[in-house]
Amino acid sequence: MTMFSSRRRPSPRGVSRLRRALLTACALGLSPLAHAAFPERVITMVVPYAPGGAADALARVVAARMSVRLGATVIIDNRAGASGTIGASFVAKAAPDGYTMLYDATPYATNPHLFPKLPFAPTALRPVSLVAQTPNVLIVRKNAPFKDLADLIKQAKARPGKINFASGGAGTGQRLAAELLRQKLGLDMVHVPYKSGGPAITDVVGGQVDFMFGTVSATAPLVQGGKLRALAVSSRERAAALPRVPTVAEAALPDFEVYEWNGLFVPARTPDELVNKLQGALADTLKEDEVRKRFTELGATPIGSTPAQFADYLRQENARWAEVIRKGRIQLD
Repeated sequence: MTMFSSRRRPSPRGVSRLRRALLTACALGLSPLAHAAFPERVITMVVPYAPGGAADALARVVAARMSVRLGATVIIDNRAGASGTIGASFVAKAAPDGYTMLYDATPYATNPHLFPKLPFAPTALRPVSLVAQTPNVLIVRKNAPFKDLADLIKQAKARPGKINFASGGAGTGQRLAAELLRQKLGLDMVHVPYKSGGPAITDVVGGQVDFMFGTVSATAPLVQGGKLRALAVSSRERAAALPRVPTVAEAALPDFEVYEWNGLFVPARTPDELVNKLQGALADTLKEDEVRKRFTELGATPIGSTPAQFADYLRQENARWAEVIRKGRIQLD
């Protein structure tokens, strides 16, 4: 009798299960050694919008500094189209190995209520962190007949259907901010959609439309240059770039608070260890003075939440905009 004779050998079925489990772990990059070595190559940060926009500008700041934090190059891959769903779908189908991230924005929470069917399931992506929040500014032309937001509301109530507002498109954050204001006050106003925010702002300057909500980065220089007047900002606190402009909450609606946001996602099956490593690198990045300064210049406030906090924020955003879109009968153009 040998000293090992009392041990039971694993059954063929058990060996097969173990082999499958090991192969699966290797395929997903789940081994502790793989995690310890991550990252070993270039990481791609997909921005599902065109270069030059607010999300793209912030993503490039984040990518540059995360590269330093992670010790690996983080590159930007712009995959624009269909309100961000093309890029999001690409990441949803990517390998869950930490090397492909999605830098998305507010449409992520509104698209499920605007599209008959998305090209990916929302559960196919995993929240990593809320990166930034950006308030909108309610702007009018420099010689508009509205003294302030209260006066705009008063005239809208007195002239149903006569006041109009612009936006960069039916499902944009600009449109939804104005729609929320309209619904809360029971106003009858006409929406004028544009293909993007730039032309919409131009027509507000020219007086073709009465007002719109625009981002701080796009509108503050025009307000400071005297081409536009700002009546209110949508954030809880006043914007640093426009400290004399009251919030909507101060001027008219105490519970009004709306932001456009940016957040980081990865494929759903990405292991916790990799998610935590990416989130930690991002959180440290957002604490850097130069990064915070650059975000402020772009009209954004850096956040840096945990995955759980971001998931909770997304649930709140999803529920709120679902109701606004339903009540407003909003559809994509």
